[in-house]
Amino acid sequence: MQRRYNRAYFILASVVLLGLTAPMVGVDAHAQIAFVSERDGNFEIYVMDADGGNPRNLTNNPADEWAPSWSPDGERIAFASERDGKWNWEIYLMAADGGNPQRLTDNPAFDDLPSWSPDGEHIVFASHRDGNWEIYVMDAKGKGLRNLTKNPMLDWLPSWSPNGRRIAFASARDGNFEIYVMEADGRNPRRLTENRHDDDSPSWSPNGRRIVFDSNRDGNNEIYVMNANGGNPQNLTKSPLEDYRPAWFRPPFAVSPAGKKLTIWGWLKQVNR
Repeated sequence: MQRRYNRAYFILASVVLLGLTAPMVGVDAHAQIAFVSERDGNFEIYVMDADGGNPRNLTNNPADEWAPSWSPDGERIAFASERDGKWNWEIYLMAADGGNPQRLTDNPAFDDLPSWSPDGEHIVFASHRDGNWEIYVMDAKGKGLRNLTKNPMLDWLPSWSPNGRRIAFASARDGNFEIYVMEADGRNPRRLTENRHDDDSPSWSPNGRRIVFDSNRDGNNEIYVMNANGGNPQNLTKSPLEDYRPAWFRPPFAVSPAGKKLTIWGWLKQVNR
């Protein structure tokens, strides 16, 4: 488990590197990419235009901060921050321009990896506050906290389905990491993958019909996609190098034209200016 925990921080570091390269996707000039960078000496949340221009530090804090997640309306960003003490990660919320940061959680254990509900009313996240990693949900003001998984094994990396009805997550409850899905209230957890290697980091397609994830089932970490019921898994990257932490781009309104796929590394959101 220690190996797995260390790998989590390698994944987060790899996201930093991926975020520094502007993804090549077909969105208009108003799209913004939130990403993590250590360019100012510590991990901070930045935003830049889709072409890589105009990077701006949003957090400007001496503590480490990462895991940005756009609200569905593009007006706010949830993120994890260590500004309340070393190794005391909390979930924060700020305006899209970095203004008005607010702490949503207040616990000495790790609170990390926030993900918004499609209606913008709730935030799901992973926490170690019960002695192991579990999936929690709260409203966008930090109230109404609930433990959704209540399992003695590690559960983390939650991803809300586009219709708001289900949450995909990774869990070690069956001895190795597999992709699970549960109802948004935590009921009816179901395992989608069944492989002796680790499957991790699920992310829903915009239409909710597929889930992309990373897996080391072929000997190294690669990006896979499967149907939302776990069927028809396919290796997308087929690379000898390590590929981690996919995030599927979700356009705020239209779906991409026929024959075009919009798959993206990082956090991208269309916002009004």
